[in-house]
Amino acid sequence: MMTNNKYTRLVKLQKAFFNEHITREIPFRLCALDRLAEALVSREKQFCEALHADLGKSAFESYATEIGFLLHEIRTTKNHLQSWARDRRRPTPLFLFGSKSRIHYEPYGCTLIIAPWNYPLQLALSPLIGAIAAGNCAIVKPSGEAPRTAAALQELIDECFEEEYIAVTDADRETTELLLQERFDYIFYTGGVEYGRHVMQAASRHLTPVTLELGGKSPCIVDDDADLKAAARRIVWGKFLNCGQ
Repeated sequence: MMTNNKYTRLVKLQKAFFNEHITREIPFRLCALDRLAEALVSREKQFCEALHADLGKSAFESYATEIGFLLHEIRTTKNHLQSWARDRRRPTPLFLFGSKSRIHYEPYGCTLIIAPWNYPLQLALSPLIGAIAAGNCAIVKPSGEAPRTAAALQELIDECFEEEYIAVTDADRETTELLLQERFDYIFYTGGVEYGRHVMQAASRHLTPVTLELGGKSPCIVDDDADLKAAARRIVWGKFLNCGQ
């Protein structure tokens, strides 16, 4: 298990690597996404077995809700990355006559990704795809409630990337608390509302921007003209998908 000193060292290591401006290069980002996709494909069986052990998912469900989802997101991101990263020209106000205006997109730096137990692969790597595409470094904190998936995720990241660029931490809850003491440039958190407040509070100490993807309800409405047998099958299928998530 890492101590807080080791996490402090890791954050400093990633910030130093980020300041070398290597991650800002579009070819570097595309190459990183390619490596991630290739590793996902080569480790598909391993992740299916891990997701079955952690959540009881079938191979079909693992691919449809996690692996296939991520591969599609990588393809979409690669196809649009050049246009997303391009500068945008904007009109110049009259009082700035003689100058030109544009929006120039810059990465944040060292990001933290805190993943949940449900969709433990998808919701760890989906924010990572965005972080890589935007030119950031990242530290991924997997869920301790999906230990087999967390271990497989550790192997994948170690195979693909150096720790000064992308790293995975221990999966236990104490690790999250240690990480939140560090000064990140951006935090992604997926999980419950109560702990989301805690993440936001910790981030506020350094005015760190946060993306919170918090749990909610998924209502289902059956209208008068519905085919009740078909509706019942679909509702039950949806209800049992991903451990009732």
